[in-house]
Amino acid sequence: MLRVKNLYLRYTREFYALYNINFDIADNERVALVGEDESGKTSLLRIFSKLEKMTKGEVYVRDIPLEKLNFKTDISAGYIPASPVFIEKKTVYENFKYILKGWGLSDSEIESKINKAIISYSLEKIKDTKLKDLTLEEKYVLSLIRLSFRELDLLMVDNIFDKLNETTFEVVMTLIKELTTKKTTLIVATTKEEVADKLCKKKIYFKHGSIVKSLD
Repeated sequence: MLRVKNLYLRYTREFYALYNINFDIADNERVALVGEDESGKTSLLRIFSKLEKMTKGEVYVRDIPLEKLNFKTDISAGYIPASPVFIEKKTVYENFKYILKGWGLSDSEIESKINKAIISYSLEKIKDTKLKDLTLEEKYVLSLIRLSFRELDLLMVDNIFDKLNETTFEVVMTLIKELTTKKTTLIVATTKEEVADKLCKKKIYFKHGSIVKSLD
């Protein structure tokens, strides 16, 4: 699924956010990037999501160079960042509709998918609430529910776990497991061993932008 070779990310001449990163992730593998805050985990996920450009190195996704990868045609990927991205002045329903309309679905298909999600995830009470009026935890949950509209080849989740209360933590863990089908490769960034143990079989440990250990 994913191959990383000699990857570096430098913000200044003196400071490397990522330094000489090398590893492979197989199709359908579940991998945790484990480390303290500022250890490079988020920067790496942002590179994989094409939101950040590496300074040098190579990344291949299913043998396609990352710079040539088209997320619309080559792979079905989902990324949950630490700062959820929604249209804040629109409602939950309107945000879902906006995403599905961008995929070219018919109005009836859009209605069917949204109504199914509302029922399946008990969103009746908040479907007409604007995103700006929801909590950060609710936005994380909605970010994951939004990904349930399609089957994913690759799911990437940044370190959202430190910001969750106990109840929402369990909801988020359940949603991630539901989204990770037999065909899905999962990459999770976390500071918590508990998260890595519950979701993943492989752990890659980061410190100061470098890999310090890898456990299968």
